Amino acid sequence: MAEPRSLISYHVGEYGRVKVKLAALLDSKGITRNRLRTLTGIKYEVIDRYYKEKNIEMVDLDFLAKVCYALNCKVEDILEYEEPDETQSDR
Repeated sequence: MAEPRSLISYHVGEYGRVKVKLAALLDSKGITRNRLRTLTGIKYEVIDRYYKEKNIEMVDLDFLAKVCYALNCKVEDILEYEEPDETQSDR
């Protein structure tokens, strides 16, 4: 198991990011954002924000639960942690 790392001395971006994969998931299942809205009751604007990965600072657990239920998928099908770029962490 890797040693825990402190975030205190890191700059934004050095610790990686969480990627939202909703667009790829919907596209692979042939489901539109409008259809997901109908299935979940989530506002189109919210779905569109996740779909485009725009202005997402916090993830809504209720959103994830509804999408996972409607699409019969797992959270890891929607979210993925990406390690930091090694060239950036050497600064």
